[in-house]
Amino acid sequence: MIQVFENKDILNKQTADLFIEKAQVAIDKRDKFTVALTGGSSPAGLYKLLASPAYKEQVDWSKVYVFWGDERWVPLDDEKSNAGAAFKDFLNDLPIPDDHIFPMWKKNIEPEAYAKEYEAILENHLELGDIFDLILLGMGDDGHTASLFPNQKVLNEKEKKVAAYYLAPQNMYRITLTAPLINKARKIVFIVFGEKKTNALYEVIEGERNSTLYPSQLIQPVSGNIVWMVDKVAAGKLSI
Repeated sequence: MIQVFENKDILNKQTADLFIEKAQVAIDKRDKFTVALTGGSSPAGLYKLLASPAYKEQVDWSKVYVFWGDERWVPLDDEKSNAGAAFKDFLNDLPIPDDHIFPMWKKNIEPEAYAKEYEAILENHLELGDIFDLILLGMGDDGHTASLFPNQKVLNEKEKKVAAYYLAPQNMYRITLTAPLINKARKIVFIVFGEKKTNALYEVIEGERNSTLYPSQLIQPVSGNIVWMVDKVAAGKLSI
C-alpha cells in the first residue's frame, strides 16, 4: 500500500496516528508493544510529534519496548547515532522504563559479538516467532533501508536475525536487523519524502526486480503488511 501526502507535515501526523493505533491495539491484545525505530533525519518530525502532549497521553508507555532497525557503530553521544537522536527527539520525554529500551550499541564489545547479543535480547522480548508489532524504516536515495546497502553480502543473509559488518564506502561498522527478521513484522512502515528519494522510490516500487542494487525491494512481509508513507514530491515518478 502506498499513501501519498501533500507534504511532510501531513505525512508525519498520519504516521504518528498509525503508531498510536498499533501501540494501543498491541497493548490491548498482548499487554506489550514492540517497535523498531528508524534513524537518520527522516523520523525527527514524527518523533517530536509522538512526544507532544496530544500523542504521548494516548499510550501506556510502560508497556512499550523500543528497539532499532539499524545503527552506526558509534557511541550514543555521537552525532551520527540513530539511538542518540531518538533519545533527544522523543524518548527522553516519554515515561518508557530504561530496561525497555535497547540501543544497538554497547561499549567494550565488538560489533559482531553485540549482533549475537542483540539477537538474544530480541528472543527474550519478541513474541514467539520473532514478530515485531511495528517496524519503522527509511529509505536512502540509493534504495537502501536499515543498514541493508547495495551490493553488500548482508543482503543474502538468511539465518542471522541481526548482522554487523564493515561498510567500506562509509569507513565504519554498521549493525542491522536482517531482511528475514524485518519481514516477520505485523506492520512495516516506510517513511519517504523529498526530491532526493524520487528516483529510488520509483525503482523500488515500479522498476525491475534488482534487490542487490535496490535493497528496499527485499522488504516483503511474510504475513503482516507494509505501507509506504510518502510525500507528493518523492512520489513524483510513480504511476499512481
